Amino acid sequence: MKAFRLDELEAERAANDGAYLQFLRERNMSVGLYSLDAGQSDPQQPHRQDEVYFVVSGRASITVGEETTTVANGSVVYVPAGVPHKFHHITEPLKVMVVFSPPEA
Repeated sequence: MKAFRLDELEAERAANDGAYLQFLRERNMSVGLYSLDAGQSDPQQPHRQDEVYFVVSGRASITVGEETTTVANGSVVYVPAGVPHKFHHITEPLKVMVVFSPPEA
């Protein structure tokens, strides 16, 4: 079993001065914590893997392909591989759990 605490993951992510921390990598998936401050722009490019975002905290909009929706605590968004997507209009600091399948390269 592998178990993680969000506060410890966030501390590790912040200590490494990055928006993203991959904390689990297995044969069929990887999982990370992604964090963006209010007003920050999202530099993501399309990924080669399917993704699932689970919003842990914060508030923003996300555009996936041609569709846009608002997300907040508890929101779950699926992004198919290769589809352009970005968080934007981040009004509260955003913390998102990201699951990639297969694992992020």
